Amino acid sequence: MPVAAISWQNEFNPRRRRVNKMLRNKKGFTLIELMIVVAIIGILAAIAIPNFLKFQAKSKQSEAKTNLKGVYTAETGYFGEQNSYGTFQTVNWDPVGTARYRYTLVTSGTDLGDMTVTIGAWTGGPTPAWTANAFTAGAQGNIDSDTALDVWTITDGNILTNNFNDV
Repeated sequence: MPVAAISWQNEFNPRRRRVNKMLRNKKGFTLIELMIVVAIIGILAAIAIPNFLKFQAKSKQSEAKTNLKGVYTAETGYFGEQNSYGTFQTVNWDPVGTARYRYTLVTSGTDLGDMTVTIGAWTGGPTPAWTANAFTAGAQGNIDSDTALDVWTITDGNILTNNFNDV
């Protein structure tokens, strides 16, 4: 048999068989496989999104903690020099940037446990004030989309408390 008789068109050619086999074995995903992938992604999103939102809210709370610690430091320094606590203006404390929280000083010994507050005003509690021997600084703000407010306080004893948790 001459060499020319074995050609590409010959059905017994091994190269042609490989090409035919590749053309017959179509690659791709079935509809069921795609639906399973979508379901898995949906389950992962259902778990991850609430955790992400909670993490985001907790990171927003760090503003109140940091600023109230700053109030404590300013008040302690002022007390060391003047032997009394002062207002935010007298201790030269002002939060930097755009604050999510509203900050105020309240009288010492005031119970904030059943206080109701609204954004923009400190209501249902004591009139913002301080005494010469003690202070309680408060921060309130809405860190998510609901109506509940996040309320933090710090005392002259450096006790930081989350009175109402909005997380």
